[in-house]
Amino acid sequence: MVALARKTLFREWSRFVPAILAIGFAGVLLVMQAALVLGIFGSAAIYVNASSADIWAGYPGTQSVSLGRPINRDLEMLLRMDSEVSQVEPVFWVDGDWRAALGQGGVSIYLTGINAQPNGMMFDHILPPDLRQRLLEPNAVIVDRADIDTLGVVVGDDAWIDGKKVHVVATISGLRALGGVNVIASEQTAQMLNSSGTTYLIARIFHPDQIASVIQRLSHHTTFGPYELWSAEDFAWRSQRYWMLDTGAGAAVLFLAAIVFLVGAVIASQALTAVVVSSAREYATLNALGAGINALRRVVLAQAAWIGGFGMIVGGVISTALLVTAQQFDVPIGMTPLVALVCIGLVLGLALVSGLIAMSGLLRADPAILMR
Repeated sequence: MVALARKTLFREWSRFVPAILAIGFAGVLLVMQAALVLGIFGSAAIYVNASSADIWAGYPGTQSVSLGRPINRDLEMLLRMDSEVSQVEPVFWVDGDWRAALGQGGVSIYLTGINAQPNGMMFDHILPPDLRQRLLEPNAVIVDRADIDTLGVVVGDDAWIDGKKVHVVATISGLRALGGVNVIASEQTAQMLNSSGTTYLIARIFHPDQIASVIQRLSHHTTFGPYELWSAEDFAWRSQRYWMLDTGAGAAVLFLAAIVFLVGAVIASQALTAVVVSSAREYATLNALGAGINALRRVVLAQAAWIGGFGMIVGGVISTALLVTAQQFDVPIGMTPLVALVCIGLVLGLALVSGLIAMSGLLRADPAILMR
């Protein structure tokens, strides 16, 4: 019966094209939705993922990097005294109002003050040493090239953050943020703009497999005021989880994914049901020759599986083209092997669900219709 399903699919392929396209485009919607979710919510952790620090120290209970509060700078000495810690540096966070010209409307920005030396850990995955060196210039800032139009400036222009003048020295990619525009400056520039204090301390250790023990050893020292330590991986997930779950955005995404799956199943099943109904006389003949209804159901399910496979190929090609195009236009997207496998599983599941629904068309495969 599986061989029959395959031969029918290849010999009468034009009848199955609508179902294949329905599955394929449902797969495209799932993949693009997943990519946008990973890209948009992943940007909440760009500060952590784009840096090489192993441990982050911040105010207790901080839910996201963008919600940090000042901590005691003396905590830096505690971190440096640990024999496993190789490097420590402060990070300054400034929520500011950006104006391209005095008197114009403002844009909300997140300014991160970092160690501008070549060995700095903050943003070292996306900020090359030559651009990092430029941050040592007085009042220098760097922005994402995709935010240039939003900020109303070009490289070389002056702007004002909370009424204080800064100078745009360069642009980079990969800095776009969730909920605001990211701006990078040196520690000195950040302190000039806002002297509220150190927001985070980040540290690198000699042996990354010792992160948990280092965090346990350095926690709960009341002498240095309230603070909490997280591994970089935990803090990145903490930030993403806040935006995905605690803000309610994640529930909306899951609801939309369910709608995409449901609509795709309905459309694909209707297309497959139409094929089954149009082949009612052939199925009735098989039934008259001794093929039971369960065997015919296996034919329909086998056809659904083949349709899912071809739909997955169509969707994969279209999705790849769209993802490449999105990257060229700096659209925040992301994809991981695990998410790709989940999307493949959903597409195949969608095809099988469509096949189960299409089985209702076998009710017309009664040998009696051959007498008409």
